[in-house]
Amino acid sequence: MARKKKSKFQKLTIVMAVLMALITLLAILIPVLQGLNIF
Repeated sequence: MARKKKSKFQKLTIVMAVLMALITLLAILIPVLQGLNIF
């Protein structure tokens, strides 16, 4: 039972890390694209 919980938690941590990376990329890219009048 504990193993399943840990595995699920690790998966969630990976998903959260990926989401944070995507949000960071968007936060950087959107102002750059707006500055270039592309977006």
